[in-house]
Amino acid sequence: MTQAIAPETSPETPSVPSDEPGGNRELMRLALPLIFSSSFLTLQFTIDRIFLSKASTEAVQAVIPAVMVFWTMFILLQTTANFATTFVAQYIGAGRPERVGPIVRQSMLFSFFAGIGFLIILYSSAGTIATWMGHDEPIREMEATFLRCMAFYGIPGTMVAAVNSFFAGRGKTWTVLMVDAFGALTTVFLDYVLIFGKFGAPVMGIAGAGIATVIGACAAVSLALFLMFREKDAPQFCLLKRPFFEWTLFKRLMRYGLPSGLQWALDGAAFTVFIVLLGWFGNAAFGASSITFTINGMLFIPMLGLGQAVSILVGQRLGGERADLAARSTWTGAKLATIYMIVTAAIYLLLPMTLAELFRSDENQEKFEAAAAMIPTLLWFVAFYSLFDAAYIIFSFALRGAGDTAFVSKVSLFCAWPIMVLPTYLAWSNGWSVYYAWGFASAYVLFVAMVLMGRFMVGKWKSMRVIEQVAVPVD
Repeated sequence: MTQAIAPETSPETPSVPSDEPGGNRELMRLALPLIFSSSFLTLQFTIDRIFLSKASTEAVQAVIPAVMVFWTMFILLQTTANFATTFVAQYIGAGRPERVGPIVRQSMLFSFFAGIGFLIILYSSAGTIATWMGHDEPIREMEATFLRCMAFYGIPGTMVAAVNSFFAGRGKTWTVLMVDAFGALTTVFLDYVLIFGKFGAPVMGIAGAGIATVIGACAAVSLALFLMFREKDAPQFCLLKRPFFEWTLFKRLMRYGLPSGLQWALDGAAFTVFIVLLGWFGNAAFGASSITFTINGMLFIPMLGLGQAVSILVGQRLGGERADLAARSTWTGAKLATIYMIVTAAIYLLLPMTLAELFRSDENQEKFEAAAAMIPTLLWFVAFYSLFDAAYIIFSFALRGAGDTAFVSKVSLFCAWPIMVLPTYLAWSNGWSVYYAWGFASAYVLFVAMVLMGRFMVGKWKSMRVIEQVAVPVD
């Protein structure tokens, strides 16, 4: 049930008292664990890349495009499975906890079978994908090796997203943090062991990074399943109620979840091609761009936790027929995200070389210096588009919490290629500087952020629901 609120300003007004429903405190109570969770994942990938940079310059150059290819394929499955969070949130808001277990089961079924397909497709095509990216031979071989390892991530990685929806949609975000932190810490420890060959393990380099990530995901899903089935309130959620498979409910999950996953996959595909094209501008431009993307991820990804919290609150409020509170939570999230992005932009501008030094390799100082000379300028672009990333994150997640996933996926489909990817190709073919490419990327983020904010302000999302409506008996 949602809390009652006193009449005040328009629900579209972001100036809400911090202790009111839709205010700062309520949102941050839910968001903080998710921000920490995203930070753990960011820390995992950043340490992973720092370790690889110490092992080999080629390894860190290979892991960036390989991760982007992997993530583009995997995010479709993960986001589809995790869309069960929106269903859980709306069921809880509507006072129907008995439907929570069934939707989580449908997500778990999807995760298992989609993960098998992911393994087969990515493992068999890893070499072809690496060849298509067109990088130098040593980098190409490392890219293929990493992708083959990450093919095994599909089942456990997607299953974690499915099980976490059981906790996140109900607002139990500290449990999500516990699961993700356990997986991330396991991965970081194994990164150190397997990349460098510690404690008697062989030196595995980039393959060790991939294997560590897969084992970390297995550890996370094991903990998540244990916590789900031992919860004292589990019976009311009908986790084990038969039938295990419900075709009608599964179709609803696919109807809304697949477009949500498609949004991130299309966005990821565009940025993957964008990164591949950056490699065509030369080794120095590619190295600088890879490091810049990693720096950006260090400070950007935690904000995904705030977006997830907004999505959960929007789902719960719409389930409880309180679109006014959903709007207030969204505007509060937009305000907090903007403040955070301003701070990160200042860090990019004031400490560019301090951040770049984290990735210095003792193996080839000349290559690093050539790349490092370009990083401060690239971080100017990142500082600019980060301000619009705040709107992109918050409003895309808010629309997702309502179920307006088809529109968001269409925006990703029809905007990324003409605004960012194709102009970058033209810049390369005409011999322009790599800075033009980063300018096009900035224009894309700005445009999409404005489109999504406009869609939210129109308000069509307020009448949307992903859960089935219950017939009201007539006297």
